[in-house]
Amino acid sequence: MIFKRLKVTVKPSLVTNCYIIIDEYSRETMLVDPGAEPEKIINVVKILDGKLKYIALTHCHVDHIGAVQRVKNELGGKTIIHRIESENIKNPDIVLFDSVDLEDPNVEIDSRVDEDDIIHIGDIEFKIIHTPGHTNGSMCLYCERNKLLLSGDTLFSGTWGRTDLPTSSFEDIMLSITNKLMILPEDTIVYPGHGNSSIIKEETRIYLDLKPKLW
Repeated sequence: MIFKRLKVTVKPSLVTNCYIIIDEYSRETMLVDPGAEPEKIINVVKILDGKLKYIALTHCHVDHIGAVQRVKNELGGKTIIHRIESENIKNPDIVLFDSVDLEDPNVEIDSRVDEDDIIHIGDIEFKIIHTPGHTNGSMCLYCERNKLLLSGDTLFSGTWGRTDLPTSSFEDIMLSITNKLMILPEDTIVYPGHGNSSIIKEETRIYLDLKPKLW
């Protein structure tokens, strides 16, 4: 597996992690959350000789989808998102482009996925984990073989995603993290939508301590 994180600048105060995953034999490629700077993303995929198969979106917020259409027009690939989020992405109040003074990205969705669906790029498998909370259609992508989790804005290093936005829920995000993510192997590397990576072992202690206080 070739795995690369690109920091793309949506606005000076807002930087998103875009991930490029390539099967080194077939060169099949998946992009996760191309939020901005499409030319930068396209150039890196070309340099790595990637063949874009999927553009996977962990959720529909504008800072994670802003470069989708320009990348797709240049490199092809199918855009995939959780089934619930495929409806949310049509709603400007949920996509939030107006609130951060950006243009409507007008993303077209090709495929809708659900809990436990499997995505293949070459011989690499990613399992879909539906993690409502940051939005009600948020999802993570888990690769068991390579022990990595693409967590979007659900789980960050030392904290969790915002729950004060349309369709978000603090209770839901806590349930998603404690019941679905903290059960993963403790050496699983967490690659979030913003900020630095972490591992499940380092995050578990936060939620084991917090869970009894929530219920």
